[in-house]
Parts: sequence; C-alpha cells; structure tokens
Amino acid sequence: MASSSGFVVQAAVVLLAVQLVCVGAAEAEQETGTVIPAESRPCVDCHAFEFMQRALQDLKKTAFNLDARTELLVLRAERRALCDCMPTNSLL
Repeated sequence: MASSSGFVVQAAVVLLAVQLVCVGAAEAEQETGTVIPAESRPCVDCHAFEFMQRALQDLKKTAFNLDARTELLVLRAERRALCDCMPTNSLL
C-alpha cells in the first residue's frame, strides 16, 4: 500500500511540473511581442478620428466618381435619344 501512495505522490509532482512548464511556455509566448508604452500610443479617440477622416475621403472620392459616371451616362442617353429622333443624314 505504501508503494501505491508513493506512486500517486510522484505522479502528482510530475503532473504539477508539466503544468508549470506549459504555463511558463504560454506566458513566454505571449510576452514575445513588442509593447508600446502608453505615453507614445495615440488614444482611442485619435484612432477613431483618423479612421473617420479616411472614410470621409473615400466617400468623397466615391461620390465624385459616381457623379462623373452619372453625367457620362446622361450624356450618352441624351445622344441616343437625339440620334433616334433625327434622320442620320441631317446629323452630317
């Protein structure tokens, strides 16, 4: 009976050692990244403001492109309507 309780104690010690090694490896893996001090990091509001500025610029570009594309399509439609109404020999 004494030998089986000794085995249980040894198994518990080995299991505890394995757990400590695994936890230490996991912590070391998390610490490998670079940490930027809080003083040099921009605040969350600054990031949000920069993001919103970029989004607004993208929206302005998109609106301009849509405006130009719409104008081109309207001109094409007007030209087609004009060409459909007039005989081809009067356009020359």
